[in-house]
Amino acid sequence: MLTNFKIPIFDVKNLNYSINGTNILSNISLKIFNAQYIAIIGPNGGGKTTLIRLLLGLEEPSFGEIKIFGKKLKDFKDWHKIGYVPQRASHVDASFPATVLDIVSMGRISQKGFFSKTTNEDNKAVYGAMQKMDILDLKDKIVGTLSGGQKQRVMCARALASKPEVLILDEPNTGVDAISQNRFYSLLKELNNKEKITIVFITHDVGVIADDIARLFTVNQKLTICNNPKQILSCKEMSELYGIDAHLLHNHKHKH
Repeated sequence: MLTNFKIPIFDVKNLNYSINGTNILSNISLKIFNAQYIAIIGPNGGGKTTLIRLLLGLEEPSFGEIKIFGKKLKDFKDWHKIGYVPQRASHVDASFPATVLDIVSMGRISQKGFFSKTTNEDNKAVYGAMQKMDILDLKDKIVGTLSGGQKQRVMCARALASKPEVLILDEPNTGVDAISQNRFYSLLKELNNKEKITIVFITHDVGVIADDIARLFTVNQKLTICNNPKQILSCKEMSELYGIDAHLLHNHKHKH
């Protein structure tokens, strides 16, 4: 059962993060609610991944407050509600002796513990995750032999195996060809539309995100929130964000 949509999944107030006196993130405040589809963009080194790591409790803020499903970060225990696909998660060595089924099953093991008995519910969740990512036909394949796009979907299925309410992805399309990228975007949109899973992902693919998402977070030490993504995708605003002379193709479309 989904959590009450009126309670933010993430509620962040005045978040600051510094390393050795250098501000990485300054005065970040945001709310993310159930079933939203959000993209995070910004220049390299601007703090995008740091923000995600703070939300997941992988880094400790210098100042500020983070609540998850209404609970303070230190009190939150239901991590199975949050699926996470980190950077380069799909870069699996070809010699790694694990099948797709093994990898996706790890999404349940991490929730239950390595020595827990596998139940019918676990199997249903694992096969359901593979079906959602369209990789059932690959379940017996060695994951290291798959293409970049296939590995990408395997790692996403692993995150979905815990049946999360929110899926966070950090640049999931790195090293993946354009056709696989478009297919992956289509699957994410379907998860959001049909499963009502909240999607939050970091991306550099600013040419296509405005067609799919409802909100856009731009991060470059500070945060700007746009509830009309197409409105902010202008050369001037992107140039200010990235600190370069940006040129965007406004009519770029991708077919699903």
